[in-house]
Amino acid sequence: MYLIQNAQIWSPEPLGIADILVAGGRVAAMGPNLDVRVPGLRSVDLQGAVLTPGLIDQHVHVAGAGGKRGFSSLTGEISMDEFMAVGSTTVVGLLGTDGATRSIEALYAKVQGLNEQGMSAYMFTGYYGMDPKHVTGSIQGDMVFIQPVLGCKIAISDIRSSFPTATDLMRRVREVVVGGMVSGKKGILHFHLGGAASQMDVLFEMLDHFEAPIQHLSPTHVARTESLFTQAIEFALRGGSIDITTGASKYTDPHLAALRALEAGVSPDLITFSTDGHAGLDRKDASGQVVGTRPAPIAANLQAFQSLVREGSVDPSVALKPVTSSPARNLGLSQKGRIEVGADADFCLFDSNWNLGAVMARGSWNYQNQSICAFAL
Repeated sequence: MYLIQNAQIWSPEPLGIADILVAGGRVAAMGPNLDVRVPGLRSVDLQGAVLTPGLIDQHVHVAGAGGKRGFSSLTGEISMDEFMAVGSTTVVGLLGTDGATRSIEALYAKVQGLNEQGMSAYMFTGYYGMDPKHVTGSIQGDMVFIQPVLGCKIAISDIRSSFPTATDLMRRVREVVVGGMVSGKKGILHFHLGGAASQMDVLFEMLDHFEAPIQHLSPTHVARTESLFTQAIEFALRGGSIDITTGASKYTDPHLAALRALEAGVSPDLITFSTDGHAGLDRKDASGQVVGTRPAPIAANLQAFQSLVREGSVDPSVALKPVTSSPARNLGLSQKGRIEVGADADFCLFDSNWNLGAVMARGSWNYQNQSICAFAL
């Protein structure tokens, strides 16, 4: 049990200076000058340091990915310590191109391992293709019987996809929606967008001809190209959530793409960031020749948020949303992405220049940079 005193709270909205009582991994109480007297209570006075919700990375290859250039291009797993060092307290793992050497069962084991260590990890069933990659034999079954499964991933507009039709995809929407109804989850169909000329056309066909529920459609890599991002803005203006990849697949700096969407009138509640962490990226020499593979960086969400504040002069309450409350909303995780009574005690502590100093996940301090945060946590 912790009493965090005199924190400057951004929830992501600014709440001013207040105290937070953490018990059972959740926020038990909040307010100025809390008077709490409990045996074993640990207190820390933050002296006005900034406290935000823990960051959410809703598309990250926790069990590794890669493989598009042979077996040597496979990337490795990501540890909890690595996530804590970049402020990511909640992650959603998924498969990528490779549905042969990678399995949903192995992904599940990795996700549950992260949960056992003390952070929050979820997953999408499926992968790029239409052929089933599910534990129970169906998307709906995985959602109902496997707690961390929030929905299903599939690829469109990519040579590595199965080129699903709008009808094919609507059948999968039905599975995630009904699976969500039965299991008490929102249900998400998560779309990898490739570089093909068809772009998001099939998503608009689903909306226009099948009345697809847009809140259950979650396209990612939307800023892969400028023309694709133009379509993504149209999708968001119709009420859909759009996911800007910060670690790969980008035509411009992610914070600049977010600024463009905001200037076009897109609500910050519909803009999310995700890293695509440990996707296999080409490593090139000075002449541009591919000489190997490198994993996409998992620090990119933190960096994109910092760039929005520092370079884009975006108010922190808006800049925080793509990595906190907006992905929580998109995923249907009501206990995540905000600092409020009843929410999970996932926090990032920053200095006045938004350098990350410490991280709490599910009520326990798991990371501290002593050069930035010298408090005895």
